Amino acid sequence: MRKQLPAIVEIGRVRFGRYASHWGIPGAFNVRHNGVEFLMLASDGQGWEHVSVSTQDHTPSWDDMCWAKDLFWDNDECVLQFHPPRDQYVNLHPHCLHLWKPLRHVVPVPPPKLVGPMSCVAKMSSKS
Repeated sequence: MRKQLPAIVEIGRVRFGRYASHWGIPGAFNVRHNGVEFLMLASDGQGWEHVSVSTQDHTPSWDDMCWAKDLFWDNDECVLQFHPPRDQYVNLHPHCLHLWKPLRHVVPVPPPKLVGPMSCVAKMSSKS
């Protein structure tokens, strides 16, 4: 996770109430993006970094999750979204997704060519 969070995140830090914090991680953050208000809860514990991303009225899109990932982690860090077995589902909010990064393990990543043509990989990496 980033050592210093971007200004847009810090400005939205929740400083009063149940999720209040004043610096670092853990923390709760209200951040606007593309006209939408996102609530993000960041934590680290038990060997994991974690950010939940939610909105009031719709589930975050892939682009929303990429944006959230870039707020909390560097470009060279691999972060995961899990689809656990159904009997392990936890759903406290209907429009919330989660990003996870294990601290004690390197996440294996499939070769990009198994996902799509290498020409697409080059185009995507040039956007960052």
